[in-house]
Order: sequence, then structure tokens, then C-alpha cells
Amino acid sequence: MLPLSEHSLCTWTNPLKLRFFIGHARNSFLKNHISRRNCSISCSTNLEMEPYFSSDVQLTNAKVIYSVAPAKGHNQESHPESNLRVPAIVDALDKMELNPKHRGLEIIELKHFNPASVEDVINVHEKAYVLGLEKAMEKASQQGILLIEGSGPTYATVSTFQDSLIAAGAGLAIVDAVVAASKNSPEPPCGFALIRPPGHHAVSAGPMGFCVFGNIAIAARYAQRIHGLKRVFIIDFDVHHGNGTHDAFYEDSDIYFLSTHQDGSYPGTGKIHEVGCGLGEGTSLNLPLPGGSGDISMRRVFDEVIVPSAQKFKPDIILVSAGYDGHVLDPLASLQFTTGTYYMLAAHIKQLAKELCGGRCVFFLEGGYNLESLSYSVADSFRALLGEPSRASEFDNPAFLYEEPSTRIKQAIQKVKAIHSL
Repeated sequence: MLPLSEHSLCTWTNPLKLRFFIGHARNSFLKNHISRRNCSISCSTNLEMEPYFSSDVQLTNAKVIYSVAPAKGHNQESHPESNLRVPAIVDALDKMELNPKHRGLEIIELKHFNPASVEDVINVHEKAYVLGLEKAMEKASQQGILLIEGSGPTYATVSTFQDSLIAAGAGLAIVDAVVAASKNSPEPPCGFALIRPPGHHAVSAGPMGFCVFGNIAIAARYAQRIHGLKRVFIIDFDVHHGNGTHDAFYEDSDIYFLSTHQDGSYPGTGKIHEVGCGLGEGTSLNLPLPGGSGDISMRRVFDEVIVPSAQKFKPDIILVSAGYDGHVLDPLASLQFTTGTYYMLAAHIKQLAKELCGGRCVFFLEGGYNLESLSYSVADSFRALLGEPSRASEFDNPAFLYEEPSTRIKQAIQKVKAIHSL
């Protein structure tokens, strides 16, 4: 195992000198934020400006805008968090005619964006960890694959540092685009960052649970710092508790973190009584769901917990850790969500954002390890964001489902409502 402790990394202080390839070779990052302060520009290798979009009309008329960061070089053979995940989604979107090729300006893919800068990342992670991971790439180039966190396990290859900055940057670019559109339209497009490595387990000091950098946490701080969106509401419906995001904002009154996750699953955090502390007391809500919880349970949770929590908080933007590993076919857990469950969640979250924060809403891909259920569920989430009917019945098989633990769900909901005065 590669040691990534603060003690061992704090002497690695060389500045980043990296090059990235997103469509064509690009500079690693600019020291200022000019490209992200204005969604109409980005940077090429010679620092000439080129447009994200040919006009603001394209952006404001779209219904969905997404970015793709597949991290093809970040891969370990037979690992569930593989480089096949994002390409499988992209292929499904094409097959189901849910991309710009088939839908024109209704759906926009943001193809040119800058990776996150170290400044962006160290608003969430310790600088020693970030620069230490960069330094570790030299060892990865010699050894091939490194185990950088044992309990996940989380691995690194020679491109992991670059891929992780690109993933985080893809999310920031989508935040930029959605915020820009919201200034010109009461119904801006919803955003979706189809990115990996995932992020919600990564803690301040290091990686954890397949996650390298906390993509959604980085985006939350960025939305506050760059766009002045003070109050950020984060919904995490991954089957596992997003402990990294939870910890990052546990004492922050301006970022509300709400997680539903399978009780007793990895990493064992996210208990009902963990509600935040100090100024952040009351802005962390954890609802562990008993194994076997499914669509009926999640609809109750949304109506009775998520909606009143968001209404009470009054967010300026909603960010979503969209994990699809709660699907009944997923191999790493034992909830029984369906493709239709994810359609419902996306549709309801979109409506919630419309009612509370000018439609500003961005989804960030987290887990999901059965490639078919992942792809179909993301595609149906796109349909929900487009306002189109679900096609979940073409994929979901009721024969896989069994009776949900309704009594235990009711008790959990009642308990969390009492704690949070909902």
C-alpha cells in the first residue's frame, strides 16, 4: 500500500506541470478562473479562446447539458469501478437517441472544458494529499497500478491524478453552464456530469471507497466562491453513505447534506443521529434504509423528508450525488430500486429545483456497477430531465422484486422527521 499520510507528503511541493487531452492537447490549468467565470470561453494549448457554445440561445433553449470524463486510463482489471462505466452510458444514450446527434439543441454535450485546478481541489482536500497524489504518479508509471487506500480498495494508475482533475473540472464546467443559463431563462437546463473516478467517499486527507477527489464537494465550494450561490443543497442517493461529502460540510450552515443509503453498508457511517455540529448543526440529514427498500420506500422518503428539508433550507442550487448502485441488479448492495425509481428521483428533483432555486440543478455520477442497469437508469434520468415519459418498463423485471420492509421504513422516516422537525 502506498503511504499517503500528511507526514510523508508534505515535502512534495513541486508545482503541477501536466498536460491533458480532452479532444486535443490542452494546458493543465490557468492560474486564474477566467474560463470558468464566463461559460462562453475555454482554453486551448496556445491560450486562444474558443466558445463552449456558439450562442447563449443554444444554452438557454436546451433541456439537458452534460459532460463526459470517462477516465479511460484509470482502470484496474476486474475492479467494479472500471473504465467501462461511462462509455456504457454514452453508448446507451446514443442507442436510445438521447444525445445531441439525435436531439439537436435540446441536449448539449459540453466537450471542451478545463480540468479543475489545484486551487479548486484544495478547497476540499488537504494540499499535502493533492500534491502527494501528483507525486505518486511517478511511482505509478514504474509499477503500473498502486493501491492508495486499502478498505475500498481504491487504486491509482499513471493517469489517475490527471483523470481526477478532469472529472472534477467537468463538473465545474456544468455548474458554470447551468448558472449562466439560469440568468437568462426561468427554466435552465439541468446538468449531468458523467464522470469518474467517483468522489463522495474521498475525505480531506485522502482517497476512499473507489473515490479520489470529492467532485460534488469541490463543485459546492466552487458554486459559492465563483458564483455567489451561498446556500447549496446536496442530495446523495447512492446506496453507500457519502462520508467524504458529509465530513466536508459537517460544521457548515450554508451547505445542507442529505443522504439516503443502505443501513449497514460501506463505509458504516451516516447514522440518523449525525446531524452536524457547531454552526452546521441541523444541516446534515442521514437516512439509512433497511435492505430491501425500493421504489415505494424512496417515494415516501422524497415526499416526507427530502422535499420539506429542501423547502426549509431554501437553497440557491441543488447538487446531486447520483449513485445507481441501489438498483436491484447491482452486485454491491441489496436495495431494490428500479430504473423507474431513478426516473422518479430525477423528475422530482428537477421540479424541486424549479420551485426553490431557479431550476439550478446538477447531477454528478457516483456508483453503479451493473453496466446495463447503470446505463438504462441514467438514460431514464435523462428522459425525466427532458420531461418525457419513462421507458423503465422495457428494462425492469417485476419478478426480481420482493416485499419491501414498510414498517421499518415508516419508523426510520418518523425518527428522522422528529430529529429534524420536519
